Amino acid sequence: MTEFWEDRYAEKEQIWSGEPNSILVEVVSALTPGRALDLGCGEGGDAVWLAERGWRVTGVDISATAVGRAAAMAKDRGVPQDDITWVTADLATWQPAGSYDLVSAFYMHSPIEFPRDAVLRRAAEAVAPEGHLLIVGHAGFPPWAHAREGHEHDEHHFPGPGEQIDSLALRAGEWDTVLAERRRREVTGPEGQRADIDDVVVLMRRR
Repeated sequence: MTEFWEDRYAEKEQIWSGEPNSILVEVVSALTPGRALDLGCGEGGDAVWLAERGWRVTGVDISATAVGRAAAMAKDRGVPQDDITWVTADLATWQPAGSYDLVSAFYMHSPIEFPRDAVLRRAAEAVAPEGHLLIVGHAGFPPWAHAREGHEHDEHHFPGPGEQIDSLALRAGEWDTVLAERRRREVTGPEGQRADIDDVVVLMRRR
């Protein structure tokens, strides 16, 4: 797993835009800052944005290369070092420490074996009372995905909103569903292709 993602980040000096995900901005702008956990933080766009708005953030990713780039971006943006804790770890085995007012997981899909459901269940357990769990995932492959090695279209399943909530196995009476929907957005592929794709958005609030 580590080798796969290190190779992925070695392809370019920067894989992602450095900007926060638009759904994160929309959802979190209305929340009171507290402790946040960014699962699969990549190169740090979401974590840095959160820290700049008063959150105390823990960003976790399996790739040391990605985490290094994230830390460098935070430093360049003047984010105080104490405001973000960067962790290089495999989410398949990593355990959150303490509780968080926000836990976010964006596009946590993997072309190689990864216990996504188990990771997200642990993420839910780490949400503090009155805190939020935000999960955003793909609803399907983009049209150009077949061009990348490792994508098995016939075997990979993308859960819908209801299925995603069911897979969390949340305790009855402890959670409220704030959002459970599909959202369409325009994306640009690696060769400049344009397409509209659907995302699955789930936002849960712990009582």
